[in-house]
Amino acid sequence: MSGIKQLAGQTIWYGASSIAARFLNYLLTPYLTAILTGAAYGEMTILYSAIPFLNVIFTYGLETAYFRYVQRKEHEEDVFNTASVSLITSTVLLTSLMILLKTPIANVLRIEKHPEYITWSALIIAFDSLSVLAFARLRLENRPRKFAFIRVTGILVNIALTYLLLSVFPKLAAEPNSFWSTVYNPDMKVGYVIIANLIQAVVTLILLRKEFLSFKWKFNGQLWKTIMLYSLPLIIVGFGGVINETFDRIMLAWWSGAGTEQAIKTQVGTYGACYKLSILISLFVQAFRMGAEPFFFKQSQGENPQRVYARVMKFFVITVCTMFLVVALFLDTWKHFIQNPIFWKGLGVVPILLLANIFLGIYYNLSIWYKVTNKTIKGAWITIIGSLITLVINYLFIPTYGYMACAWATFFCYGTMMVLSFVWGQKYYHVPYAWKKLVAYIVIVVLLYFVDLAFVMIGLNVWIERAFAALLLGLFCLFILNVERKEFQRLPIIGKYLRRKVV
Repeated sequence: MSGIKQLAGQTIWYGASSIAARFLNYLLTPYLTAILTGAAYGEMTILYSAIPFLNVIFTYGLETAYFRYVQRKEHEEDVFNTASVSLITSTVLLTSLMILLKTPIANVLRIEKHPEYITWSALIIAFDSLSVLAFARLRLENRPRKFAFIRVTGILVNIALTYLLLSVFPKLAAEPNSFWSTVYNPDMKVGYVIIANLIQAVVTLILLRKEFLSFKWKFNGQLWKTIMLYSLPLIIVGFGGVINETFDRIMLAWWSGAGTEQAIKTQVGTYGACYKLSILISLFVQAFRMGAEPFFFKQSQGENPQRVYARVMKFFVITVCTMFLVVALFLDTWKHFIQNPIFWKGLGVVPILLLANIFLGIYYNLSIWYKVTNKTIKGAWITIIGSLITLVINYLFIPTYGYMACAWATFFCYGTMMVLSFVWGQKYYHVPYAWKKLVAYIVIVVLLYFVDLAFVMIGLNVWIERAFAALLLGLFCLFILNVERKEFQRLPIIGKYLRRKVV
């Protein structure tokens, strides 16, 4: 249980601070949906859907490779030095290339009027990429407090600058003969969001300067080849992951049958805003991933790590199933996270995306088998299959069904990847997952959601509906406590309250 306690502690620290920094627009969604038009929010959504795709190219799996090859203490500095030299060199080259090609890239993303957005985005990606190994070192050394401090500081800088640029400066510029009236462009709101993000990336790297500058200009060519053989298939995994996670917004912009340019971007904005309502599970999955990757690799060196992996999976599924109910049963409340009611018409995608993100989180748990067995090419194939499912469903159905096609494509993509990873993983690296019980938990929460949906259709008072939803949530929690009573009794803090038999 000590391993699970360690992972739980790391996950809490790496939680919202790390993920909110990476997906900062989650935290700014209420503000941005209120201050930007539907089309402008759609334009921003398209751009921020492309950035993760480019991040994969810039980092090319080095973070995971670093965790894989740094486990032997005598190789730690050599691995860090070689990976750092490689990352810095490639970042400079790729950033320069991206800036040179800013116009065609802007045309592909349908933001041809603003090629400068591409330049600023290239610099964001560059600074983020240079921070990757420094953050990885903090995670490896189990220094979550500094990790969290830097992430939170970046968040505060971004939020403050976004507010200043979008709310304070426009008022200053409106004053007669003001200096700000000569430099502030009120039509460049999306651009100011990007600039705030760029400054955040710079501040983050400055705060990481000690870790970033701790490498030496030493390059081990043979080690680099070994790292590349391991990490290059992870580029395919990364590409597929981005296609499955964010690229559907770009595909929606390409293939939507909404008609006008403004209508298309508004549809993209609607999907992007509603996608944010799966934030509770998305943030937990990402936070779990941040803490789990180094934890899983360390556990692989111990005795019977498969037993630990199975128990971690159980607690993970219980947690995300509870989160599903918290969001899905109270969606009428959560929708106010989106300030512009024009986006509420897309709320139907939220339960689908919540389930999809549950599948994705389970897949992340399962994926340890190909990482510890050095079979990353298998992971690449799983992701390729998932990506093909995403591309085919979106291409065939977006023109007719719009963002609903995107949601179902995400659902079937992650569901397929989860099943394939489980089947192949049990063949190459058997882990005793209690899969029948875990499948039952997922089915139960889906059934509870449909029960609540049927109750809402009766048309009673909203507070009665919320009370019924709370009752369903409470019944599920009580059910889990009874079924998993022995497991919960062994947990810190809450365990002592469960020593007596739960009714």
